[in-house]
Amino acid sequence: MRKYKAVIAYDGTAYSGWQRQDNALGIQEVVENALGYIERGEVRVYGSSRTDAGVHAEGFVGHFFLSKPIPPENVVRALNAQLPDAIRVMKCSYAAASFDARLSAIGKEYRYQVYQGAILPPQMAPYWTFCHRPLDLGAMQRAAAMFVGRHDFASFAANPDRELETTVRNIFSFKVRNTGPRYFFTVRGDGFLYKQVRSMVGFLLAVGKGRERPDAVGELLREAAPRTARVETAPSRGLFLHKVFYGKIPK
Repeated sequence: MRKYKAVIAYDGTAYSGWQRQDNALGIQEVVENALGYIERGEVRVYGSSRTDAGVHAEGFVGHFFLSKPIPPENVVRALNAQLPDAIRVMKCSYAAASFDARLSAIGKEYRYQVYQGAILPPQMAPYWTFCHRPLDLGAMQRAAAMFVGRHDFASFAANPDRELETTVRNIFSFKVRNTGPRYFFTVRGDGFLYKQVRSMVGFLLAVGKGRERPDAVGELLREAAPRTARVETAPSRGLFLHKVFYGKIPK
């Protein structure tokens, strides 16, 4: 058996997230079925993380085993021939025996896209969250900076319906910028809780609209209380898992 590492990109619009599920179609199931066709047997793909329904990915990472000695470049071609257009294997390589797509990861980068204007162009609708109200970029940047560091993010995460050892996470950087009506939120951290990125962006949008003060981020982090309706969850369609980091995180 050979272990492979694959970088997978997908449009999550029509899927229930990465995770295989009994009552909905997850991207994991689609990729495993394509691998099963190549292997002529069952193949399990171990993913770097979970993504919610409707969330997209540019650099999701998974590892799997194949019994056939297929060169990685041929795995890419064979898989993409079986996968729907919304899912693509971008790169594939042999993986070391010690590599684990989830446990070996030391960080992730998520990007969130917001379009602020009078009308959202229809071709952008699956990938951008629409905001018709003007946004205060400076206020959002000041608020985003307060997320950086090691904090208890209980106030910015949803209940995952499973036991967690801790709600403490380390945010390495959080940048907000815009190009005309397009706003980009880029956050790097050692890991993220269930709906944490969407909750942080949702609160930053409230700051940008003037409904919350930038320093309210610090207050909520210090309270570390369970999330309330004060912290809105931004829609899934604007969120992309951009990259998973192994070895070191570039500056």
